[in-house]
Amino acid sequence: MHSSCLGARPQQIENSGIIGSSVWTMDQTMKELTPIPVVIIGNGPSAICLSFFLSGYRPYFKESSVHPNPILQRKLEANRGKSIVNQDLQFLSEGLEGRSHSPVGILFDSLLRPDADLGVSVDSVLSWRLEPDQYIPHLALGKGPLGGAWHSIEGSVFTLSLGDWMELPDLPFRDWMRDKRRCLRNDRATTADIAQYYQHYVHAKGLQGNFVCGTVVTSVRRFSGPSDREEEPCMAQAAGAQTADTSTRAGLFEVSGYSQMKDGSKETFCIYAENIVLATGTYDSPARLGVDGEDLPFIYHTTSDVETAIREHRRGTSSDPILVVGAGLTAADAIIAARHSNAPVVHVFRREVNDPSLIFNQLPKVMYPEYHKVHQMMVRQVCVSTGPYDDYLSLPRHQVIGFTPDSKCILRDLESRENRIVNFSTALVLIGSDPNLTFLPDCGRSLAVNVGMPVHAKRNPIEVECYTYECVQESGVYALGPLVADNFVRFLQGGALAVISALLKDRADA
Repeated sequence: MHSSCLGARPQQIENSGIIGSSVWTMDQTMKELTPIPVVIIGNGPSAICLSFFLSGYRPYFKESSVHPNPILQRKLEANRGKSIVNQDLQFLSEGLEGRSHSPVGILFDSLLRPDADLGVSVDSVLSWRLEPDQYIPHLALGKGPLGGAWHSIEGSVFTLSLGDWMELPDLPFRDWMRDKRRCLRNDRATTADIAQYYQHYVHAKGLQGNFVCGTVVTSVRRFSGPSDREEEPCMAQAAGAQTADTSTRAGLFEVSGYSQMKDGSKETFCIYAENIVLATGTYDSPARLGVDGEDLPFIYHTTSDVETAIREHRRGTSSDPILVVGAGLTAADAIIAARHSNAPVVHVFRREVNDPSLIFNQLPKVMYPEYHKVHQMMVRQVCVSTGPYDDYLSLPRHQVIGFTPDSKCILRDLESRENRIVNFSTALVLIGSDPNLTFLPDCGRSLAVNVGMPVHAKRNPIEVECYTYECVQESGVYALGPLVADNFVRFLQGGALAVISALLKDRADA
């Protein structure tokens, strides 16, 4: 394993993801330390959008534009000629409503897609300028290809959001699709299209030099200076800590890890940064049931395993069904794929089929016919194998107790409290996923809303200031995307706007 230290002088490196990415190296004597202003951990849409802003792209209120919201229109006109990132985001956001908890997310979406929730098509009121002198040196580190988790999802699956809502600033998704001679189905795109679009976006905007793919971050910690190598925790580790230690404000961050090289070797690195942005998403670690037998080789946990499970079923000598555990869209996608392959399915989930919180009960039938079909199956084929849908069995209000080596699943009926046994060929446990924050002390729990619980996109996100996205518990650390419960590409872009605005303000005040 090779070793290098990245920090001050530009050099060219070559790894499995990007060739010729610009990074910064530090003198081996560690006498002079020039940190990177911003290190982003992740290379999905949150990281890409932030890199776009850090590279000097600036939004302005477009000449002669009229926003449907007259109050916002007056605010924008009052600051015409001034970049949005240099304006008061809290002032602009006041009074706006939308389908997000983030006021800046709603603001930016409203500027990009005015009245989108009303089903009307209104042109963006923003124009974009590249201002090279506004470039802030930064580096985005990602484990996989550009686009992040979108490459791990089966490519034929259609996105929940409309295709237009998946696009990033200043590059219309429909224009890209038209150039590819592709069309949208029900205004939705496949995950493969989205992954390719994000890769294209990085190159179209000239951002590729800021990304290093095939890179695994193993540690992030505070580093006081070149003469002090004793470890100081990067994050406040005391459970219940209310504020970050102000004495760490002046400290740099040391980011350590390794890059996968083309020849299969690993090159270790340590990067020194003034600011850290957590943009890892939450799809790294599939959630587990925590039951006996879950590690058996025919039990799978990710969407990328769906095709594997179907192939294993075909190779088997028995006609036992594929067992699908979960009641979300990922489980529904697996059921759709299995049905297309003529594989029988037993579908197990804990909720009632008519539970209002079930995602299927929240989706318009016209826009999402495939998911409506799955929900229809869940309702009509409950606990009986005979009915309108051959080779499908719905088992609501059932809990998995364990799996056995002879491919049996032990279930408990949550109504009767009785156990039942189901034979299966392969199983797909698709009950969500958790972020992989093992590079942070205590997996980042000290940054969460509830410091006593693991970070979770819905139940326990990282706590950030809503107009800066800086972590409440740690100055100099920011978080974006699903880590802060911004689960839709449409709204997570506002987080990137908040971060660049905060960084520019800090620089101006320094």
